[in-house]
Amino acid sequence: MSREPILIDLPSELRGPRVLVRPYRPGDGAALQEAVSLSREHLKPWMPWADAHTTVDESEALVRRFDARWRLREDLGVGIWDIETGRYLGGSGLHRIDWDVRRFEIGYWIRADAAGKGYVTEAAGLLCQLAFGPLEANRVLIRCATENRRSAAIPIRLGFLYEGTHRNEGRRTDGLLFDMEVYGMTADRWRQLATAEGMAPGESQSGQAPAASNSPDSP
Repeated sequence: MSREPILIDLPSELRGPRVLVRPYRPGDGAALQEAVSLSREHLKPWMPWADAHTTVDESEALVRRFDARWRLREDLGVGIWDIETGRYLGGSGLHRIDWDVRRFEIGYWIRADAAGKGYVTEAAGLLCQLAFGPLEANRVLIRCATENRRSAAIPIRLGFLYEGTHRNEGRRTDGLLFDMEVYGMTADRWRQLATAEGMAPGESQSGQAPAASNSPDSP
């Protein structure tokens, strides 16, 4: 693999049984703005940007910045789409990238009316397959607020290991500090799980999906 990230070829989309995960494209702003506007109260406890996206133009400008950062391999933000209906469900991605170490962090959020249906588990599993496959990741991590148990269920379900809790790591939108749990997956563990299960971990999972992880790189 090239040591120049911008030269790394990436798939245009990732498909699971129910979701399609792909980089944002110009024109996705309206779908993003609608999903956030209908989910503000659902997202506010964890996402500092929940009050943003007040207009389609604002969301469209952000979508185009996501597209630019994807092309430069600075950040690999993606949208989650329902394969059957084509509806936009939420956002995820590989963030906080260290190309030297090959370390990535998965963040995610889901619109309120799609929560609890396993979409995020499936999307996060697809991103792990991308990370530990074509991107040759050595480590992928997921961070979740201690109080956000639905979010923490995702890495646990995918076989990530709990690595510790960082105290007073973030601040909620109501001003209160919160602790952050860290879950990690290494390349060796991912391969072991894949061998044991006969597939990539999470490939056929359909458990409960969380409202959001606490990655600040979400939209």
